[in-house]
Amino acid sequence: MTQSARSDLDFQALMGDVRPLSRGANRADPGHGRRGPSEAQLARRESAAAEVEGHGFLSDDFVDLVPPFDPLAFRRDGIQQGVVDRLRHGGYADQARLHLLRRPLEECRRALTPFIHEAFAHDLRSVLIVHGRGQAIDSPPNVLRSYLAKWLPQFPEVQAFVSAQPSDGGLGATWVMLRKSERARAANRERQQKRRG
Repeated sequence: MTQSARSDLDFQALMGDVRPLSRGANRADPGHGRRGPSEAQLARRESAAAEVEGHGFLSDDFVDLVPPFDPLAFRRDGIQQGVVDRLRHGGYADQARLHLLRRPLEECRRALTPFIHEAFAHDLRSVLIVHGRGQAIDSPPNVLRSYLAKWLPQFPEVQAFVSAQPSDGGLGATWVMLRKSERARAANRERQQKRRG
């Protein structure tokens, strides 16, 4: 007996009573007609649509709560402390305000992204976000403050932010300094060249 014949017999012995499908039955039965998307699929689609909308990168997952009497402060590398101090003391005019008082966290999250992007698109440099401050660390206004401290550094347009002075809302408001757009930088260079020339 040849090796090939022995292999065929071994294979047939292993297969036992298995019979090949008939010619017409070589396709799986898909069952009922096409079903609609599941709830999980719909949730994933909604989440993806939110990311396309532009605020999907702002997570509302766990956040370290900022104590209610601690001021917020952040600055990127290269931003001088003098600029931050001037921002803190209201040295720049508020060119736009976003009021988030008594609004649900998800609504605040949805409002923040277009506000920052539109302010940047219109070459605004200093904006004020009014969010409130609760007395307890886990009060809704303080939770929102904590999320703002987490979210604002995620925007490449944000150079710095600090809690406002009492006259501008105190710890219940945050000044945000946006970087200059390329258009604003070009206009600034042009003005400087005209002064020299």
